[in-house]
Amino acid sequence: MSETSRDLQDHLVALIRGFGLHNPDVTPCGVPMSVSEAHTLMELADREDRTQRELAVALQLEKSTVSRLVSNLEGKGWLVRRSSPSDGRSVLLCLTNKGQRLAAKLAAARAAKFAQVATAIPEDELKAVLRALEVVVRAMSSAKSDNSAIQKNEEYENR
Repeated sequence: MSETSRDLQDHLVALIRGFGLHNPDVTPCGVPMSVSEAHTLMELADREDRTQRELAVALQLEKSTVSRLVSNLEGKGWLVRRSSPSDGRSVLLCLTNKGQRLAAKLAAARAAKFAQVATAIPEDELKAVLRALEVVVRAMSSAKSDNSAIQKNEEYENR
């Protein structure tokens, strides 16, 4: 691993830890739920009436993971499954009133957290930080589609 790659890794790990993303039971904005649950609620609050497949694509998660997540949120009373009015075979995911209230709480907590972070970044550096984050997200997306890293990991695990 090059020194630059190692520096990138160290900074991203520090960012993940700084936001508390390694804590499975609390969102970075302090709401007591998993990050996956929070992202699911926010996605459904932004656009309800999604199929599980559409939700999996939006969250970039496997269908089986989303299936367990949806069952869990349904069990908590945060969402319900409804038959699609346009296609009786399709099942749509909809937030309950409880889920909508929780999503609104999450949105407010998220906005407050990011406002706090943005305020802590010197104004003359904020645009550069945002641009750098765009570049990192693009690079991570292209790296995700590059299977060579996965193949290397599988080779390591098969040793």
